[in-house]
Amino acid sequence: MKITVVIPTYNESENIGKLSSLILSQDERINILFVDDNSPDGTGQIAARLAAETSRVKVLHRAGKLGLGSAYREGFAIAIKEGSDFIIEMDADFSHDPAMLPLFIEKMSAFDVVIGSRYANGVSVVNWPIRRLILSYCASVYTRLITGLRLSDCTGGFKCFKREVLESIDLASVKSDGYSFQIEMNFRCNELGFSIGELPIIFVDRHAGSSKMSKQIVREAVFMVWKLKFGSILRALTGKGRKR
Repeated sequence: MKITVVIPTYNESENIGKLSSLILSQDERINILFVDDNSPDGTGQIAARLAAETSRVKVLHRAGKLGLGSAYREGFAIAIKEGSDFIIEMDADFSHDPAMLPLFIEKMSAFDVVIGSRYANGVSVVNWPIRRLILSYCASVYTRLITGLRLSDCTGGFKCFKREVLESIDLASVKSDGYSFQIEMNFRCNELGFSIGELPIIFVDRHAGSSKMSKQIVREAVFMVWKLKFGSILRALTGKGRKR
């Protein structure tokens, strides 16, 4: 069993050293792949030093700030090529607790995809401004209404995939970013018939650095759900629906 945690980074120099240590201590089967977008604060150099200290850490250096979605696509492709059985998405800012990783791995015995949900047991978010919390919660409600996804948290970025799930998705065709990337991946997994479970988590606002959220990311998510819905209808009409 090989498990890879894919972590996109941009200006996370204050976090990745401690984060790396905590992640690796959870399970000896876990490896880390940092995908750094040429961070001006030297995050990529720190990641390279961590990789030099242990074979369980690797880093992909990219030329510039190319976006969360493309970082995950490239990271997933590398993890698949290297034979990872489980591939985990995780943020670099400690909003996702490394101590939850063993629970994700355990729950994967019953599901193809496990999503860390902030809303499975009410609202489990700490230190978010009320406006951001309302935006996130309403985004999940909106997504459920349009797409039919039966998930309490459609936009969360702490999740685990079985290798075959990502191999079944044409990752090159997933062009969305931010909230929208998470929604699209959930939708595609569901459309292909993979089982999706939710694991309640407590989401804590970032420890250091600054949020990557923008109005463009929000707008993209608003329109993406309709694109996914109409695309699904079209595939159903042409006989190109679920493959499993």
